[in-house]
Amino acid sequence: MNRATAASNDRAATVAQSAQSAQSAQVAEVATVSAPATVAELMALLADCHDAWDMPDRSGDPVDILDHDRQCAELLRRDFPADEELQVAGLVHDIGHVLVPGDDAGHGVHGGDAVRGLLGARVARLVELHVVAKRYLAATDSAHAAALSASSRRTLVAQGGPMTAAEIAAFESDPEFTAAIALRRADDAGKVVGLTVHALETWRPIVERVAAAADLAVAR
Repeated sequence: MNRATAASNDRAATVAQSAQSAQSAQVAEVATVSAPATVAELMALLADCHDAWDMPDRSGDPVDILDHDRQCAELLRRDFPADEELQVAGLVHDIGHVLVPGDDAGHGVHGGDAVRGLLGARVARLVELHVVAKRYLAATDSAHAAALSASSRRTLVAQGGPMTAAEIAAFESDPEFTAAIALRRADDAGKVVGLTVHALETWRPIVERVAAAADLAVAR
């Protein structure tokens, strides 16, 4: 490689790094919602998800985040009645969209980080993995991939695209693989316009039990 080529590559790398830094700063500027420290604060944050949408231009899910999260949680309660952590993960899995609006690729991480201290490591991990599970299903389930909406296909690219063979193998060995796939499938199904679901407040006792168990685990 001659000096001119090397200098050109260095300039391109600098430009790319500057653009990435600017984009990160822009996302950080809109992160104005604080992570919930108590169950009351979490329930208030979820209530604020009414008429909040996964995509700022409303081109994504056909229901708002509160409706979608409750549908997802109810599907998980129906199919996994003994796993309250999984149900609560479904209830909170999309709060990252409200915490950092516009960062679809990072909303799982933002949501997981926000609830880790309150709801425990497993709930946080499942919230993070619901985006990872989408990439897995896009790579391994042709019916799932074909059923993705135009918006979901667009965000899949931003989220890393379908998994590689190595990523598939690694994810399948994850202890939370089965639960993460269950959450993802409930996520995909919980987008029914006009579906009647239980009021948010009915979830408070379950959220309180999960939070109490997380506190107990930390105290041990």
